[in-house]
Amino acid sequence: MDTESWKFLRSVCILSFLLGSCFVYQSLRVVVAQDEGTEPAVTLQVNASNGAGRLIPETLFGIFFEEINHAGAGGLWAELVSNRGFEAGGQNTPSNIWPWSIVGDQSSVYVATDRSSCFERNKIALRMDVLCDSKGCPSGGVGVYNPGYWGMNIEEGKKYKVALYVRSTGDIDLSVSLTSSNGSLTLASEKIIASASDVSNWTKKEVVLEAKGTDHGARLQLTTTKKGSIWIDQVSAMPVDTYKGHGFRNDLYQMMSDIKPRFIRFPGGCFVEGEWLSNAFRWKETVGPWEERPGHFGDVWKYWTDDGLGHFEFFQLAEDIGAAPIWVFNNGISHNDEVETATIMPFVQEALDGIEFARGDANSTWGSIRAAMGRKEPFELKYVAIGNEDCGKTYYRGNYIVFYDAIKKAYPDIKIISNCDGSSRPLDHPADYYDFHIYTSASNLFSMYHQFDRTSRKGPKAFVSEYAVTGKDAGKGSLLAALAEAAFLIGLEKNSDIVEMASYAPLFVNTNDRRWNPDAIVFNSSHLYGTPSYWVQRFFAESSGSTLLTSTLKGNSSSLVASAISYQSNDQDYISIKAVNFGATSVNMKVLVTGLDPNVMKVSGSKKTVLTSTNVMDENSFTQPEKVAPHESLLEMAEEDLTVILPPHSFSSFDLLKESAKMIRMPVSDSSSTL
Repeated sequence: MDTESWKFLRSVCILSFLLGSCFVYQSLRVVVAQDEGTEPAVTLQVNASNGAGRLIPETLFGIFFEEINHAGAGGLWAELVSNRGFEAGGQNTPSNIWPWSIVGDQSSVYVATDRSSCFERNKIALRMDVLCDSKGCPSGGVGVYNPGYWGMNIEEGKKYKVALYVRSTGDIDLSVSLTSSNGSLTLASEKIIASASDVSNWTKKEVVLEAKGTDHGARLQLTTTKKGSIWIDQVSAMPVDTYKGHGFRNDLYQMMSDIKPRFIRFPGGCFVEGEWLSNAFRWKETVGPWEERPGHFGDVWKYWTDDGLGHFEFFQLAEDIGAAPIWVFNNGISHNDEVETATIMPFVQEALDGIEFARGDANSTWGSIRAAMGRKEPFELKYVAIGNEDCGKTYYRGNYIVFYDAIKKAYPDIKIISNCDGSSRPLDHPADYYDFHIYTSASNLFSMYHQFDRTSRKGPKAFVSEYAVTGKDAGKGSLLAALAEAAFLIGLEKNSDIVEMASYAPLFVNTNDRRWNPDAIVFNSSHLYGTPSYWVQRFFAESSGSTLLTSTLKGNSSSLVASAISYQSNDQDYISIKAVNFGATSVNMKVLVTGLDPNVMKVSGSKKTVLTSTNVMDENSFTQPEKVAPHESLLEMAEEDLTVILPPHSFSSFDLLKESAKMIRMPVSDSSSTL
């Protein structure tokens, strides 16, 4: 063989070897790809035939508002001034006026409290003695300032209405200003000028300030360079732009509204009880003109509220958000003291009066007070809860029966909620609903999606008014907590023939006064974000009033929970599959929908939404508000079937758009796990 022939043969051999290696590699790659795309680990079989589903109650998912974590005062209620009536230190003088502080020093201005207010229910007022005059005072004047709730959010171009009551023994020249946090920069200012004769008695003054700059930590200042004594009381600063002008902070309201709650439970919680009855929420102290409300110290959560967000405003909020109001009232029991059943009637009458305030005719005793507040038409009130977490207290059952009988006699249509849990054994007293609260670990709550499977279908319905993962699993709002809650909610959805209402707790937290972890919505004066638990609630926005479809999960499903509903949105028909993968590995899930014309499913418009993250303990924050948030995309659907991937530690929904509501009847095969 000559040299050239040898070179050619060697080249052919090398090429053949390389081609063979390439073929082997390609074969291996295909095998690996096939291993990665093996048959689905689980199958969810859904029966969508006519008549196979069950209607979910219209009221199933709602919200629970408690005055905790400065949720209302310094939160949803848009009042910027903290301790606006100088009452937070109590009715004794001298009173602590915190967070008010002096502008100037004690050589130029002296402040003290006295009981000279014109308002009978809140007698404390602030006296300000100005010791300097126009020549001796600092150029900006002296006086007092209020930083609000850890800084006032003042934004350029927006308007703020300031109202205050003032009296003086002489002429006044008072500057009302919004300034930067240290007072060095004036964002807006107006003067109140009046002669002594005009302000010799208490007089209400109002100004509207338009901000020329922005400061998220601003303050309100009342200053003067005129020597003399001025009394000030009931100082309010409100953004002109609140939701419908009803006093609710727009961004926080919108976060609530996006959940699409069907009910709102208020105003607590432990806030209703108080550590002592003397500090319990008493609704009659929270109605009428805001200036006349005395406010009170919430001794459970340890802060003062001026009760601008009161009984009337809660009903207004429910109506604005389109949710059924659920009023929780005190039944004569606090954390530390109780009223005996023999003397409970004053509390019963207070509850009846509170219902009359909401539902009574404008000419009725308490309905007329509502009418005087600008609302002649009654509010819609169909649910009341007698107390909060009081079932084990000595006098609860005795007190409860007196309340129950009196309310049913006066308002037979009102549904009454007992504090006692009837999920495992029947109640020993009449009720329309029983209250169920659960705060626990993530693994425990995940397992509790079966909680109501064996509950009797007879008797009162369940109201799961407080649920959440707490403790080390939760942090300040982790993905792990949210996934367990999602599984629990799927269980409630499945058992919605016995569970008619459910709400997460708590709803809000001002990050400057975090009394409870975790919470659904976190905020400060200017910013906010939802925790993963908040986003879970958004997944269930269409569930209330929809149809629960019978679904069967087959295969290794120990870490999976899934369900199916059908609903309508914007005149479109959908089948929605929700699935929680609580495990650490991804799962292929095949979805088989029977009882549905195969030509009905529509690829265009179908979508998937996934809540997950790289670490199960990931949380959101002001710097990363959507680190753990749902991601929505179009859903790719094969003609033969639908197989979806459930990422590890994830909550997914698959919304399948139907061309029409055309259904057929088909049998469903036996299942290994019916959800």
